[in-house]
Amino acid sequence: MKNKYTLECCVDSLVSAHAALRGGADRLELCANLIIGGTTPTMALYQKMREQTDTDIRVLIRPRFGDFLYSEEEACIMCREIEAFRKAGADGIVIGSLRADGSLHIEQMKRFMEQAGDMHVTLHRAFDMCRDSLEALRQAGELGIHTILTSGRATSCTKGISLFKELLPLSGNQITILAGGGVDADAVKTLLSQTALTDFHMSGKKRISSGMQYRNPSVSMGLPGMDEYTLWQTDEESIRSVRTLLDEAAAENL
Repeated sequence: MKNKYTLECCVDSLVSAHAALRGGADRLELCANLIIGGTTPTMALYQKMREQTDTDIRVLIRPRFGDFLYSEEEACIMCREIEAFRKAGADGIVIGSLRADGSLHIEQMKRFMEQAGDMHVTLHRAFDMCRDSLEALRQAGELGIHTILTSGRATSCTKGISLFKELLPLSGNQITILAGGGVDADAVKTLLSQTALTDFHMSGKKRISSGMQYRNPSVSMGLPGMDEYTLWQTDEESIRSVRTLLDEAAAENL
C-alpha cells in the first residue's frame, strides 16, 4: 500500500492555483468556469500558470456547459484542444464523452486518447453519468485511461462509498480511482475511515465579493440566480485542512 496520499485541486484562475499550492495540493486540474462545472481553459491561462509553477497540471477538455453528448464538430474541437495542450507541455488531460444511451462513446474517446499521446489521461465525472459503471471501468481500462474521477455515482463522495468499495479492487494497479464531489476535511475523514481511497480531488471554493464599487442594479450579465459580483476562489485553509489529514494518514501507514 502506498504511503503517500494525493490531493488534486481544481482551479480556474491564477489566484486559486496559488492558494491551492500554498495549502498543499500535489497537482492542479486547470479549467475555466468552475462555477458551472468547468470548461476548457484558455491557452493563455495555462501558459501563465506554467510560467509560475512546475507543479503537475492536468487540463480539462470540455467545450461547453451541459451534458457529455458531443457532436462531430465538438469532438473535432476537443481533439484540436488536446493537441494544442499536449504541444504546450501539459502533463495530462481530463476528458469524457458519452453516447445518448449512457455508454462511453468509445470512438470519440479513442480519438481523444490518440491526440493525448503520452500525457496522463483522466476520465472525468462523465463516468458518474454512465448507465453501467462496471462496464465503463472495463472500457476505460481497454482505452488505456490512467485515472477515473468519480463521486461514486452519487450526489457527494460520502454517499458513493459503496461503489468506491466495489471499484477499488477491480481497478487494481491499472486505474487510479480519484474521489471527487464534495471533498472537504469532513468527507476525507469519512472516506479514509471507510475505504482504501488514496487520491482526492477538491476545489475548496469560497465566495469573494467583487471589487466593483459601482453596480448597476438593473442589468445582470450572468445566468439566472448567479451574481456576477460574487466570485468563487480556492480557499487555502480548506486545502490545508485536507492536506493535514492526508499527511497524518500517511504517517500512520509508515
